[in-house]
Amino acid sequence: MPALNLRQFDTASADFAEQFQRLRHWSAETDHAIEERVAAIVADVQVRGDAAVLEYTARFDGVQAQSVAALELTRVELKAAFEAITPAQRDALQAAASRVRSYHERQLQASGQSWTYRDDDGTLLGQKVTPLDRVGIYVPGGKASYPSSVLMSAIPAHVAGVGEIIMVVPTPQGVKNDLVLAAAYVAGVTRAFTVGGAQAVAALAYGTASIPGVDKITGPGNAYVASAKRRVFGQVGIDMIAGPSEILVLADGTTPPDWVAMDLFSQAEHDELAQSILLSPDAGYIAKVREAIERLLPRMPREKVIRASLEGRGALIVTRSMEEACEISNRIAPEHLEVSSAEPHRWEPLLKHAGAIFLGAYTSESLGDYCAGPNHVLPTSGTARFSSPLGTYDFQKRSSLIEVSEAGAQTLGIIAAELAYGEGLQGHAMAAEMRLKR
Repeated sequence: MPALNLRQFDTASADFAEQFQRLRHWSAETDHAIEERVAAIVADVQVRGDAAVLEYTARFDGVQAQSVAALELTRVELKAAFEAITPAQRDALQAAASRVRSYHERQLQASGQSWTYRDDDGTLLGQKVTPLDRVGIYVPGGKASYPSSVLMSAIPAHVAGVGEIIMVVPTPQGVKNDLVLAAAYVAGVTRAFTVGGAQAVAALAYGTASIPGVDKITGPGNAYVASAKRRVFGQVGIDMIAGPSEILVLADGTTPPDWVAMDLFSQAEHDELAQSILLSPDAGYIAKVREAIERLLPRMPREKVIRASLEGRGALIVTRSMEEACEISNRIAPEHLEVSSAEPHRWEPLLKHAGAIFLGAYTSESLGDYCAGPNHVLPTSGTARFSSPLGTYDFQKRSSLIEVSEAGAQTLGIIAAELAYGEGLQGHAMAAEMRLKR
């Protein structure tokens, strides 16, 4: 058997960077081929649904089935499999599951802090929270300038302990917005570049001779920026793929109609694709809001944009009840959700999915955009079903801590070895068994 040809590097070597780059290199041709294939499969499944799933399952897995239902594992099958394994394997699974559950229950209780605990046998387990080294924040600068976005991205990064904050912002025709630059100063931005669009995202992701590469990119942008963030994800982290701005107002008819009309305007004025929706069980109230919209719209400086937005994607919806309005809201999972009601806390428990929830008639969405305190970078396009607002946690990462005591190795080693042998990974099992006292 030939000797093991295991490459060895020395970071002190002059050519270490080149060697390391080669070690990490992934063929662009392979990347392109994989992307094309995955894209084709995803598109096919999107169009043909189950038929495509069955075809690819047969082609790649060699499993022939008449329906996707036949591919589903029932609870009965799962229980039968559990009963078919050896008693030692069952015990090992249950012990492992209990420990994993215990660890993650403790993780759930912790918020942005490192923590540890010790088992009775002296084994230490925990979580170490550390900030990212360098992040990039994208600040829009096209149809409008957003100093508030500088604050919302840079300040939580700063609070989280990020070492360097790199800002990019487009300046069309070279016009710089002083308020944006001032916000960068106040927020503690480390470096800032007047670069925008997809090229700015690429520069932050890969680094150039002048713009340092970062670990994560945050901040909203146009479709080009969103597409670029999606493409570089993996090379760097991203906060989210932001779509057009949205507001959903749930109204019981007690808020002045002019207030609600202006709240709808507050998102519609962002751009023509923004969405503003009103839900109310009071048809008469909706008529009053409609009248207020028609009366106030001509006074708005961005009338054309608001009009296009409301006509293209806006809606006024009469519901059968406030309960139904809440149910519809959960299906929409809006970016901004206003509960414009005399009893907002009556309805809040029914609301599960929203980027931010604004309770009561005096809580305009615009206050959240600028100064209430919570972040205004929020999940859009229904992604509030599974995403959260930008926060300090987006600029931190977590490392698990494990220090097994000699006594703990005697217990955990048996569990791990049993499961490893069951998976056919003898090296894993033997590594655990070597720590056992014979």
